[in-house]
Amino acid sequence: MKKRWIALILAALLLMALAACGGNTSSGSSGSSGSSGSSGSSGNSGASAPAPAAGEKLTMGTGGEQGTYYAFGGVLANYIGQNSDLSINVVSTGGTAANITGIHGGLYDLATVQSDVSTYAFFGTNSFAESGAIDGFRVLGALYAETVQMVTCDPSITSVADLKGKSVCVGDVGSGTYFNTVDVLAAYDMTLDDITPVYQSFGDSTESIKDGKIDVAFICAGAPTTAVTDLATSKSVYLISIDDAHMKKLLDACPWYASLTIPAGTYNGFDQDAVTITVKATLVARSTLSDDAAYKIVSTIFDNTEAIAGLHGKGAELSLSFATEGIAVPFHPGAAKYFAEKGITVSTGY
Repeated sequence: MKKRWIALILAALLLMALAACGGNTSSGSSGSSGSSGSSGSSGNSGASAPAPAAGEKLTMGTGGEQGTYYAFGGVLANYIGQNSDLSINVVSTGGTAANITGIHGGLYDLATVQSDVSTYAFFGTNSFAESGAIDGFRVLGALYAETVQMVTCDPSITSVADLKGKSVCVGDVGSGTYFNTVDVLAAYDMTLDDITPVYQSFGDSTESIKDGKIDVAFICAGAPTTAVTDLATSKSVYLISIDDAHMKKLLDACPWYASLTIPAGTYNGFDQDAVTITVKATLVARSTLSDDAAYKIVSTIFDNTEAIAGLHGKGAELSLSFATEGIAVPFHPGAAKYFAEKGITVSTGY
């Protein structure tokens, strides 16, 4: 009888140990891309959090569900999840500034951000001069050119100057698009006070245009953008160009931009080129992400650019030179190790 009781006690202790182990197992599917908000492995993220072990789940902040950040971020997450022992959960967010503060606050391990706004944040300049620098993130690599698109269905609006007095979506609160809008308006000696600003996601802004609630939407995303493509199926879409004189003024004041032409035919019924500005969509990670995880992410992406291009059009823009040139924020050491193997030296600190 005594032996029987001892056996029962040992069995109970074993069950308790197994239950405890099960409670510490990370949940979630590899490379999922349908979540929204700040869900995910927030306990393993943030600048001061310990780096997760290989194989654990990471969370990536992207953008609105009809933007390129979310769509392409989902493609990258799925591909990495299928071709490494890492899994990445993609969440929809308000965009660049929200992603940077999310990494700082421990919500995300990775994020897609605009190169201009991430530079402001890291060095505490421009729009971050008052709030101060946020430096708990590092670059993994630039992904593709991100285009500032000024979208309207009103053919009478042909210039940025025509935006005076108009209802204009300037992006989500905290998005990179907001900062782009401010810069473009400044080149025309205008501010947000000259327009009626509306704060919406890409999808909501194009719906508002379709419903006649706003006149113009600023959308900074890789073209073609899903939200604009959808709008062009039911309405005639026009993209506002920046003229040569104001383009020079803008680039002189903000040298982190580059001029870019959106070709006719990018959207259904869009029959003429539009001249605008571009920045780089960049993948960043919290600074405490392990070198091993960072290396795996970067190598899986840039060793398989052709395969990724077959999954999403922006994959065709992936290249080692684009990923590493013109980046002011330091690179993660794990990413730097990969690029060094390819003969490219990047900075990891100041």
